[in-house]
Amino acid sequence: MAQIVVNGEPRGLDGVPPSTSALDFLRGCGLTGAKEGCAEGECGACSVMVARPAPDGSDATEWTAVNSCLVPAAALDGQEVVTAEGLGAPDALHPVQHEMAVRGGSQCGYCTPGFVCSMAAEFYRSGRAATNGTGPHDDQGENGFDLHSVSGNLCRCTGYRPIRDAAYALGFPGADDPLALRRAAAPPAPARTRLSDHESAYLRPASLADALQLLLEHNDAVVVAGSTDWGVEVNLRGRRVPLVVAVDRLPELRRFSVGAEEVRIGAALTLTEIGRRLDGRLPLVSALLPQFGSPLIRNSATLGGNLGTGSPIGDAPPVLLALDASLVLISSARERTVPLADYFTGYRESVREPGELIAEVVVPLPASAVTGFHKIAKRRFDDISSVAVAFAIDVAGGVVRKARIGLGGVAATPLRALATEAALEGRPWTAETVEEAAAVMAGEGTPISDQRASADYRRAMLGQSLRKLFDEVTA
Repeated sequence: MAQIVVNGEPRGLDGVPPSTSALDFLRGCGLTGAKEGCAEGECGACSVMVARPAPDGSDATEWTAVNSCLVPAAALDGQEVVTAEGLGAPDALHPVQHEMAVRGGSQCGYCTPGFVCSMAAEFYRSGRAATNGTGPHDDQGENGFDLHSVSGNLCRCTGYRPIRDAAYALGFPGADDPLALRRAAAPPAPARTRLSDHESAYLRPASLADALQLLLEHNDAVVVAGSTDWGVEVNLRGRRVPLVVAVDRLPELRRFSVGAEEVRIGAALTLTEIGRRLDGRLPLVSALLPQFGSPLIRNSATLGGNLGTGSPIGDAPPVLLALDASLVLISSARERTVPLADYFTGYRESVREPGELIAEVVVPLPASAVTGFHKIAKRRFDDISSVAVAFAIDVAGGVVRKARIGLGGVAATPLRALATEAALEGRPWTAETVEEAAAVMAGEGTPISDQRASADYRRAMLGQSLRKLFDEVTA
């Protein structure tokens, strides 16, 4: 029987429509702490904690905060979920709840349960330790609490100072804290799931072979991993399809390896897991990740999903184009490797054939020494790009030996700035060369005017981005 363990109590999924979000399921169970604020993963009011594999690849569990408004309830079959109600009670507050209360971190309270769950996930983060004010950045408290962990949560009435004060006042879990003790054991194994009604079905295959067979038999099936894109389609556009196939827990899509000549990244690894496992090995990816959505999004989103949607404004494609990445595509009949530069064919279209999955992203080594990722958006974090530019440039003896530049937001597909690359390669890495190449770069792509930016602004930002990179490097 399909079920979710919520706050230690099994809750059956029988009779639940496949399109039901985890948020609606929980509220239907009477657990109304989690709220719907935006229904697209931007406000954090729906945050809950899920027992997930530790991002470092060990057998331990990490309590991970996710947007329950985006995750289908069916995706949590067999999993363990903790809501704000499961953390504490009015007469026995959890440490996070206590600090939020005594420091004035809540007024209307609408967003508070989501903040509490995101803060609790950071409270229980393995490896969090006192920094005595010497943390890696200014937004980390002396208790090691990384304030960026709640950057996907919005509050419109309290103001963030009391919430920050509550976060920085937290101690560490006690020796008898059951949620802390739970981390030592492995997370629940993924369950083979089938949830259906008269309208649609949600299937989690037991193996990659089963998944590929389903896709062979059902060309109209939608493949999901973190559901950070599909959840928005379901919530805001009311999309329903006959079959949804979940591939996020298939081991073959979650591999990770670093060799002498390449890095191989499983398409179903979350961005959080990728960041932890890369550990700075690809500086360009390290520059991308903090600007990709929020921690709540990165805890679910995958490279396979970001590339599979084919969006021209996705943040990952420009970076991977600059890194000369390739994709491993797999179907029930064959496996093939395609350079990412040849992958996109049109607006949200690609060379991926019906029945094929993105299995891995392959990045060649060594990585270029001069790199940069510039995301131009209306907000610094948690926003959609107006323009995204990624650079990977090799300079030897003062001369540009190789240049790779990925662009997003300036055409119907992500693309390489081929003319600009040609204008740089073989030339001295000087302000004069950069100025000439910047003029070329302003003409790359076919930018349009929309609600995010005008075409002229986008062109100007392309050229300015190269000048900015040069100033950053020479500085």
